[in-house]
Amino acid sequence: MHQRHLPASPNWYCSRCSDINGKGVLGFGAKNTIYLLNVTAASPAVTGELTGHTERVSGFVFCSHDGQEHICASTSDDKTVKIWDAEQKILLKEHNVHQSTISAVHWSPVQKLLLVTGDEKGIVVCYWFSSNDTQSFFPEPRTIFCLSCSPHEENYIAVGYKDGMIVVIDISKKGEVIHRLRGHDDEIHALAWCPQPREEPLYWRSEDNTGNQDINGVTEGAEMGCYLASGSRDQTVRIWCTARGKGVMTLKLPFLKRRGAGVDTAVKERLWLTVHWPKGRPSQIVSSCFGGEIIMWDLKKSGKQKWSLLGSSSDGQNHSRIVFNMSSFRSGDRELLLSTSMDREIKCWDLASLECCWTLPTLGGFVYCLSFSPVGTGCLALGIGDSMIRVWNTLSIQNQYDIKTFWQGVKSKVTALAWHPLKEGSLAFGTDDGKVGIYEVYSNKPPQISSTYHRRTIYSLSWGPPVPPMSFGGSGDKPSYSLYSCAGEGVIFQHDLWKLSGEASNIDKLIRDTNNIKHKIPPHTDLSWKPDGSVLAIGNEDGSIEILKAPMLKLLCTVQQHHKIINSLRWHHEHSSQTELQYLLASGSSNAIVYVHDLKSVIESPVLMTEPFRILSGHTNKITSLAWSPHHDGRLVTVSYDGTAQVWDVLKEEPVCNYRGHSGRLLCVQWSTVHPDIVWTGGDDFTLHEWAVSKQEHVTPPKTKKRVEMGKKRGPQKKSKKKKKAPEKGGMKAEERELPLGEEIKGAAGSGAEEGQSDNDEEEEERENTDGPSVTGNGPSFLLSSLALNSAGKWISWARFEDPWYIVYFFHKILDLSLKKRKPRSILPLSTSMDHRPKEELQQDCLTLAAVRYSHGSADHIQLGLFTDRDALYRMFQEEGDHVEAGHYDSMVYLRLWKGDLIGAINLAVEKGELTDHLLSLAPMAGYQVWARTVEAYVKQLCQHEQFLKAASHLVSIHKLYEAINLLKSHQFYREAIALARARLQPEDPVLKDLYMSWAAVLEKDGHYAAAAKCYLAADSSFDAAKVIAKKGDVISLRTAANLAQISGESELAHSLSLRCAKDLMLFQDWAAAQKVLRMQDSLLGHRLVFCVNEILTQRLADTDVVTWSVASSHTWSKSCDENFLSTVHRVWQSEFGVAAADLVKVKTLHQQLRAIENPPATTSVPLKQLLFHISLDVTLCALSQLLCDWPSVLEDLLRALTRGSEVGHFTLMTEVCQLLLTQGLESVTFYKQKLDPTDERSLVISQSVEAFVCYQLMYKKWWNYSAETSALTNNTFSNGLCLTEKNHSEVEANCNEEAQSDVIFSEGFWKVLLSEPHANLQATQRAIAEIQRRVTSLIQQHNQCKDSHESSQALSTSQSETSEEHGGSLNVMECCIVLLHMGKYLTPFPQHICSKATTLLCKYGTTESLCKAWKRLTQ
Repeated sequence: MHQRHLPASPNWYCSRCSDINGKGVLGFGAKNTIYLLNVTAASPAVTGELTGHTERVSGFVFCSHDGQEHICASTSDDKTVKIWDAEQKILLKEHNVHQSTISAVHWSPVQKLLLVTGDEKGIVVCYWFSSNDTQSFFPEPRTIFCLSCSPHEENYIAVGYKDGMIVVIDISKKGEVIHRLRGHDDEIHALAWCPQPREEPLYWRSEDNTGNQDINGVTEGAEMGCYLASGSRDQTVRIWCTARGKGVMTLKLPFLKRRGAGVDTAVKERLWLTVHWPKGRPSQIVSSCFGGEIIMWDLKKSGKQKWSLLGSSSDGQNHSRIVFNMSSFRSGDRELLLSTSMDREIKCWDLASLECCWTLPTLGGFVYCLSFSPVGTGCLALGIGDSMIRVWNTLSIQNQYDIKTFWQGVKSKVTALAWHPLKEGSLAFGTDDGKVGIYEVYSNKPPQISSTYHRRTIYSLSWGPPVPPMSFGGSGDKPSYSLYSCAGEGVIFQHDLWKLSGEASNIDKLIRDTNNIKHKIPPHTDLSWKPDGSVLAIGNEDGSIEILKAPMLKLLCTVQQHHKIINSLRWHHEHSSQTELQYLLASGSSNAIVYVHDLKSVIESPVLMTEPFRILSGHTNKITSLAWSPHHDGRLVTVSYDGTAQVWDVLKEEPVCNYRGHSGRLLCVQWSTVHPDIVWTGGDDFTLHEWAVSKQEHVTPPKTKKRVEMGKKRGPQKKSKKKKKAPEKGGMKAEERELPLGEEIKGAAGSGAEEGQSDNDEEEEERENTDGPSVTGNGPSFLLSSLALNSAGKWISWARFEDPWYIVYFFHKILDLSLKKRKPRSILPLSTSMDHRPKEELQQDCLTLAAVRYSHGSADHIQLGLFTDRDALYRMFQEEGDHVEAGHYDSMVYLRLWKGDLIGAINLAVEKGELTDHLLSLAPMAGYQVWARTVEAYVKQLCQHEQFLKAASHLVSIHKLYEAINLLKSHQFYREAIALARARLQPEDPVLKDLYMSWAAVLEKDGHYAAAAKCYLAADSSFDAAKVIAKKGDVISLRTAANLAQISGESELAHSLSLRCAKDLMLFQDWAAAQKVLRMQDSLLGHRLVFCVNEILTQRLADTDVVTWSVASSHTWSKSCDENFLSTVHRVWQSEFGVAAADLVKVKTLHQQLRAIENPPATTSVPLKQLLFHISLDVTLCALSQLLCDWPSVLEDLLRALTRGSEVGHFTLMTEVCQLLLTQGLESVTFYKQKLDPTDERSLVISQSVEAFVCYQLMYKKWWNYSAETSALTNNTFSNGLCLTEKNHSEVEANCNEEAQSDVIFSEGFWKVLLSEPHANLQATQRAIAEIQRRVTSLIQQHNQCKDSHESSQALSTSQSETSEEHGGSLNVMECCIVLLHMGKYLTPFPQHICSKATTLLCKYGTTESLCKAWKRLTQ
């Protein structure tokens, strides 16, 4: 059904979750599914799936008996054991005897009908397949980790436990424990029996001293029984003798280093030690290791290293993380091993060669997105929910699963991908946490991450032309493409590729401004640029599609065809045979219908769009993605939550085929860019499928049984009523709530459509439900679906209400209670309670009150205080106050206020921390001092409740201004503190400056440099302001900082920042911007000259192979011309910068300024652009010296410029610079020599060095010319087996003679310059010193001497470097001698005495091994 298939990743931390049968069928558990693969030594092929478990598959095993290899078993966390037919892919039988999670499974190699399983409670269950009988054993009260049935004794089962114990039980004796094997002290991860029935002699060290062994530690004879191997988390593999129940060998895992790093042995949780005993290798076992390595142990091998590493011949063969399961089978004459790992790869190994045959990548998450590169043919990018990006070279011939994985910087589910339209290997990605980044997949660099994050999941990414504000500026100031991202909060950001660290722009602002929109813009859910970049289509949450014209995003029309969220938009490709098809826009939404609109008339002359071009209906659930075929006209493929992919003929409005190979909902689709019949789909089943359109048997998506029944019922019948869903917040997609396994995607379903019902049906139901009853009111809310209140006020379960009449009565009581008004609590509770005594006591109170009123008795009864005199009332207040102190402080305060005791009320509130604004407003009645103390107490109370702004305001009210400012400052309210200080303090108050400086420090630490700069400026610290802005380091920040420093009078800082900014622009080859920055500072005129020379030099070298990069911007005066280089420089200086020989003072000043600059010494690691800048400085000094007629300096600067190319080994650069500066070669040098003072020996030496450089490059040029001519002559002579004609041969000889006659430069003076014996002697001495230094350093390192020796080594190094620098720039004389002798022997003869001199110099000074080898190779 499908071509290639990336399955889900095998489950982790299972003792046996994969197995292979004798026919080469591999099965493994992934999530709750079992995948089946046909395996050969060449490649794997996924053949199907076994589905039925509801939870994670914890074990899988095949029956190994002949004729029953297709029978297999699986266990799951759903506590069931299932028996399958792998050929028919059907379930045969199952049982659920286990009551706990099943952790181990094995099919008996001896009893073909016996399946054994174990669980975490220690129960071992034996299940006989044919009779359906089960028998349970409980050998040990421990957690079982693994088990293995003996291949030789049908009743023996080895069981490994979590605590390191291993037991061998006999099921024929009711699970009696035969042996307890103690030795491991941690989890047993795997057990493997030796395939050989007898315990043959092994090379071992007995773990007890009573066993049979000779002096060499070799067993004397074979014993009955069978060896058992165990792998444990304690980092050891042990071999056990089951005949005696003893351990016979312990194998400690080796610490293998990878990529220069050791293994952290303390991290045990990263280790899973699985073991496998291949059937045909009784003396060899295979085990996993710490970091994913697989090693083979030779049990008969003596010595310490008994192991061999699989895949050691080349890097990248081993797993990169721990291995969980291994199994083997024989394919022809090769024994193959299959391994699964945490790195989500399945590998096949050849056990004979120990090499990896193939690797099958698997997927650990939803396949959210697919994208084919428009530049790299067949390069498919996958965005997966396991926080990784995979790039698949689908056209690879040698490896059909050639996949690279990228994880660095991702750290979340990858939900969107987009390749750059032009730049090869540039891949943009978006993640579940709102991150947008760009990977360069052909480099090892980490991704560039945009500093602007979305608040929700990224739905889509698209490359398109820049729109304002990014499109403003010249062509060199903006990239040709911008990256657009759309996310769950409904916002589309435009990211600047050149400034990803800068803030991205929200295009909604441009849309509002351009179209004068006042209303709320609906949240966006997808976008798609027309391939020519002229029109942008935006899909919205309300189902509308906006068509906008670039670059100002003028709204052409709004398509309101869908009424649900837009999930996908795609424009038809432009290379169609029918040009009008490029205006087709396909859209898919959550209403399961695809609309195709023809927008040609809208784009060319805006009109109202009312009807779609085509309507494609057939899917039974929401559309998640769609793609046009790049090979056909009007061919579209769509994928849906109904689990199928549908191909449509849009022009005919007909379905073509339907693909049903996935077991879950589909999320993405791509049409192959190479093969017109191939489509790729991915979904929430963790798989990626490649399938052929022509091989599908179905035409339309399936209609589920429930959907058909619902269609029949549709009509006058009333639908069941549903409660309407609560609206989502923040523009969140309504469907994002219900996502399988915690995954989140755009348009995830949460409706009745999951059962086959369309979303249209759901909406109709919701519209009909508007007249249903609802419970509303001002009382407390209740969770009607789960809980209710009983009469005692306690929560009780809804499940207890079985009687429907009781439910109605109960809710009526609740509603009555909720509608009753609650009586407020009395401020005099004791008096009130006394009025609720029995009738007799109340009547007695009346008599007592009458006696008091009319007989003048005493009123000691407090309940009568309200009805007698004030003293009685006060006594009642006192009693009430004592009673209220239980917690009702406000009541007590009110009583004191009513008594007129304002100070007492305030003191009580202060003591209890119950001050209020009301009490504070009454405090001035007691005097200023009381009010001030009350305010201070209230401030402390507010600070305890973190109401700092309110507290500061109260401090201001009592004129404690500085305390209020300090309060705000101490709690990081800098903005408010500054506002208060600015409003109330004098401008020169030092507190204000301290606030600004403190806030600036905090902002700078947090990376808010612009805000920090404003604080520094307000504090009159302009220098710090400029420095902090420059801290970001980008060009814009540097330019701003330089301008700020210039405005504020910091000239030196402005000078340095401008120069730094200009150098950064120079690296981007933006010459116009660099000169503009330098022009702002008059003091940078000298540097402007250097940049001018650098620009002219770069333009001249662009015609050669030296400069290969493009130029962002340049000046017209820098274009290449036939004029002499230095003459061009002088002309441009005079016309553009006003620098000429007439103004000697200005020239001299500039010369002194630039002479003070020191460039670092040239090394091979210096970038070419920087090296050219250094050469430009030397050339600038040379040109200035020429204007000053300082000829010794001219030659010195010339020599320095030529030397730089030689020092880095860049011969081409040296040659081109030499030809530019010395156009006439030796004649140019002679011209300069004539200007020198004959008595100036230093200048004459420098001129000789310049001559040597000219001769050096001429020598090589002539050598290569001769070599090319000789090669051409030889090739032409013997071309096609025919000789040259006599005429052609004579023409070639004539040309050679002409060149030989014109070659007058090879004179004795020419070779005298190159074959300088003093220089040869000096260079020989330098080589000898270097060799001595190397040996001394080696000795020092070997003997590891202390500080003095180390310092002496450094001193020798310094001495040698100083010697080299002092005589730097001199050419290698020995090299010239060898080239001369080679040319003289093979190309053209030279005078005998010159050859003799070269030979003499070589014999005398060329004694090093490398020179001797070169001499022999080129001259003998």
